[in-house]
Amino acid sequence: SGLLVEITGPVATLTLNRPERHNSLSRADMAALSQTLQQLEGEPGLRVLVLTGAGEQSFCSGAYLDEVADRSLTGNPFEEMADALENFRLPSICAFNGSVYGGGGELALCCDFRIGVEGMRMFVPPAKLGIHYPEKGLGRYISRVGLNAAKRILLAVETFDAEALLKIGFVDTLVPRAQLAGRTAELAASLAALAPLSVQSMKRTLNEMARGAVDSEAIKHRIALCWNSTDHREAVQAMAQKRPPVFHQR
Repeated sequence: SGLLVEITGPVATLTLNRPERHNSLSRADMAALSQTLQQLEGEPGLRVLVLTGAGEQSFCSGAYLDEVADRSLTGNPFEEMADALENFRLPSICAFNGSVYGGGGELALCCDFRIGVEGMRMFVPPAKLGIHYPEKGLGRYISRVGLNAAKRILLAVETFDAEALLKIGFVDTLVPRAQLAGRTAELAASLAALAPLSVQSMKRTLNEMARGAVDSEAIKHRIALCWNSTDHREAVQAMAQKRPPVFHQR
């Protein structure tokens, strides 16, 4: 299958599983990823999502090239999948098992955290293919890495090595390959231990603010929900009793 799903405690790991073609995504793969995210959305025990790729060569190279002539690169399945990932309720980590190309870059930017691996590289070639990426995708580059870096990536089609990706903030941290699984698990565990209502509602608010789609009333409602939650009371109590809190997402 093009997508492997593994649930270990509070962590769901999705692995893009087409290593023989750089984990590029067919329309069916995109639909499967969107559908899986929809299913996981309702799982009450989950706290964190990890997205990675099979093999050691590539994380993802975007849309499957045989289907690009069919305009699938700018078509809806990719955008629906990217939206589903960006708007996913839980905090998400992209663990780069290898290099990233084309639409794979945008997919990674839909995650909240990105852990890079030494030796990886990235290039995004719409300008070489004579195409123009959709508005949302371009907006993701600008909001994540800034206009200047976005132009280096998309207009100059620069190839970025791992250190350059760290420098422009495309990855949050770089690890040797042997430490990728450990560092990912560490970040996932620390996210899973935080107050889930707080993490999930602030993720939503931060993403809305970055998109310039702020609904102040909805944000006030989320703030009140957190203040009045049993999780907030538990956090205060746990601090007073010098013990780790036990959160229940309510």
